[in-house]
Amino acid sequence: MGKGKKAAKRADDDAVVGDEGNGGYKDALYELQVELVKLHRHIIANGEKLLVLLEGRDAAGKDGTIKRIMEHLSPRESRMVALGKPTEREQTQWYYQRWIEHLPAGQEFVCFNRSWYNRAGVERVMGFCTEAEVETFFLQVPFFEQMLAQSNIKLFKYYLDIDNDEQKRRLEDRRRDPLKQWKLSPIDDVALKHWDDYSRARDEMLARTHTPVAPWTIVRANDKKHARLNLIRDLLTRCDYEGKRAKVALPDPNYVYPFARAAAEDGVVSA
Repeated sequence: MGKGKKAAKRADDDAVVGDEGNGGYKDALYELQVELVKLHRHIIANGEKLLVLLEGRDAAGKDGTIKRIMEHLSPRESRMVALGKPTEREQTQWYYQRWIEHLPAGQEFVCFNRSWYNRAGVERVMGFCTEAEVETFFLQVPFFEQMLAQSNIKLFKYYLDIDNDEQKRRLEDRRRDPLKQWKLSPIDDVALKHWDDYSRARDEMLARTHTPVAPWTIVRANDKKHARLNLIRDLLTRCDYEGKRAKVALPDPNYVYPFARAAAEDGVVSA
């Protein structure tokens, strides 16, 4: 290979991963997925445990984001977890109990599509639990997540947010698209009606469960493609792994940024 070609190859190898402005969304996603595979190979080789929680508004894009994260990972050591309505027996258990069996073991990369934070969101807004149970949740969750960290589980918490008009458009799209019928639920039908209730529940949840051990990261998800790319970038920049490119792009702070307790008062949380 000539000097010119070698130099071009080095420049390409060092290129900022995920420059969708130049290479397009598909090229950016491909480069980021290559990095995710490297990360997962490192996790497998070193017996690490990685857990990513995606919370957010109905129709905020959690399914699509998780699909792109997990698409090319080793299927034996990666899982997406999306639990349904608790059974009668599960309703009598310690609240966190049904989530524990799905936590990652060594070598595993696990994504939760919603999580124990249902208690502070959907369950609270829809009246599926009492305010006393919500308060108990808020008191216990920092200790629970601290135990996860002490058990060497690397936990990343993302909240995907969209505005009212975008949620309305996406929910209507679900109703019209025969390939998205499975996404429809009774909860969707009242999501818009309870918009303000969900906003208040979100703000309190973020403020009371954002800790140094398990901080929240906010994702503005009105633009699905930018949200996906920048969430993945954020995850990659916060993880160390063998073969990591020197110039993996930093997430765009217009789309992904750390939560701050003052953000709700300043209107920064909302999309």
